[in-house]
Order: sequence, then structure tokens, then C-alpha cells
Amino acid sequence: MQTVLVTGADGFIGSHLTELLVREGYKVKALSQYNSFNYWGWLEDIDCLSEIEVLNGDIRDPHYCKHITKNVDIVFHLAALIAIPYSYLAPDSYVDTNVKGTLNICQAALENGVGRIIHTSTSEVYGTALYVPIDEKHPLQPQSPYSASKIGADAMAMSFFNAFDLPLTIARPFNTYGPRQSARAVIPTIIGQIANGKKQIKLGDVTPTRDFNYVADTCAGFLALARCDKAIGETINIGSNFEISVGDTLNLIKEIMNNDVEFLTDELRLRPEKSEVFRLWCDNTKIQQLTGFKPEHDIRSGLTKTIEWFTNPQNLSKYKSDIYNV
Repeated sequence: MQTVLVTGADGFIGSHLTELLVREGYKVKALSQYNSFNYWGWLEDIDCLSEIEVLNGDIRDPHYCKHITKNVDIVFHLAALIAIPYSYLAPDSYVDTNVKGTLNICQAALENGVGRIIHTSTSEVYGTALYVPIDEKHPLQPQSPYSASKIGADAMAMSFFNAFDLPLTIARPFNTYGPRQSARAVIPTIIGQIANGKKQIKLGDVTPTRDFNYVADTCAGFLALARCDKAIGETINIGSNFEISVGDTLNLIKEIMNNDVEFLTDELRLRPEKSEVFRLWCDNTKIQQLTGFKPEHDIRSGLTKTIEWFTNPQNLSKYKSDIYNV
């Protein structure tokens, strides 16, 4: 049985990936960011909590990273500071966590002889599409401190492959959504406010397009890459090759929820003009050719599952749907 370490396991995608790995028969070590409440984030909600080893720590500490990567076969490195608006306010934090944290994980994995690392990137590194669909050769455009930190993290990770032959793959997922997603993202924000009876919802720009991916498909993509030796040393998109505007996505949510809510533009929620990513559309040819991976959920079926989860009062109660989450 292989032992895997998931950093960022307490987060949205990380918690789902942890569940998938347990189902697939791996021995899972799940890293939750240390806090004095001994709170494990979304790991608190998973069905297989008794079957994993929860670790409490911080990837910003190199000594701790060396400690947790001992006797590990695969590292899925998802731990990161996310959210674009907050990166405008606290950019130094993003360098510390995303760039230095990735350096610490890669250095520790190298010293401990880890057999494989899947490093998590983001489609935000591409910025507004210069051509579509976006393949892995698309130029990188740092349109926010967050995306700049992820570009730096990706470069740091790949340098360990090039300089030290660390067996590493960069997984670059496009916009993932589903149960447990942060309320700072547009899909859970809209579902939560509709479920709470709001008649009007304030939004930023709804004209940008995205390649939305249901979380189970993103996790399946991670696992497919971890099992593919030809993916070592490669950067690989995980996406659906389907483009839809944010506005059309919100109207689809209204339709599925059978609701006539009104959407209003809030100037405070607009990104700075040069920072807004107006178009993201994934070319997923490379992952299909290397692994045979194809997403199983279209946008309607994924949204339907997401709505079912968020409209469960027990789940909805965990969100502060009445405030703007930066």
C-alpha cells in the first residue's frame, strides 16, 4: 500500500481528493494548517476521517515539511493561500505560503526521496486568454499578486525537476466548483444567497468566461496524473474544454433552483481593469492523450449536485452568506 501526503487536505479540493485516495486504497496523511482550535477544516466533514492520519502544521516551516515527507511515496501539494481580492491587500503572505511553501515541500521531498510530487497550479496563471482554447504553451500573465505567486511556485517546483530530477508534475486545474467550495467563489455565493431567500444579489463583472469543472473530475485528474509516468516533468491542464460566461452560469443556477432572483452590479466587487481575467477556456488534449482522462460531469449535472449540497440546511449553516467574502 502506497503512502500519500496531501497538503491543503483541509481545503475544498484537498478534502475531496483525500476521500478519493482513501477509496482507491492509499494510506493517506492529510495536512491541515495548524491552529490552536485543533480545527481540521473540511476534513471534519469527510466520512473517512477515522481512516486517515491528520497532521497539523504549516508548509511555511521547512523543518516541519522535512518531518512530514519522511516515508511518503506521493505528495499531492495543494496547500496554498487562495483568493485574488485578498492578494491585493496582503501580497507578502502569498509569496510566503505559495512560493516559499512550495520550495519547502520540494526540498523536503528531495531530501527524503519521495517518489512522486503532484504540484497544484491554477489557470489564473494564464491571465486573460491570448488565444483559445488555452494549452500548456500559452504565455503566463501575472494579473494579480495571487497569480504571480502561483507562477513563482510553479517555476520553483519545475526547477527541482530540471536541477535535481525530482519526479514532479505540475497539475493546472481550471475553475473547480462543488460541495465545500469557499463562499468567496461566485457559484457557492449565488447558491447560498438564493437558498437564504435573497431577492437581489450584488455581483462584480459577469461577462468573463470560465471553464468550470466539478470537483470530483478535478480530483480524478490529479489521480490520473499521479499514475502516469509520462507526466513526470510536464505541466498539464485539468479542464473540460467547455467555455461559459459567469452570467450564463448564474442564470443556469437560477433555472435549476427555479428562482427569479435579480442580479445587480456592485462596483466594489469589480477587479481592477488590468487585473480581471476575462476569458479562460481549457485545452485538455494533453491530459487526455497522456492518461485517457475525461471529465464525467457537464456543467448542468455538476451544478445540480452542488446545489443539492449547498441547499442542505446543515451545510448552508456553515457559511456566512450575508457578508461579502474577500
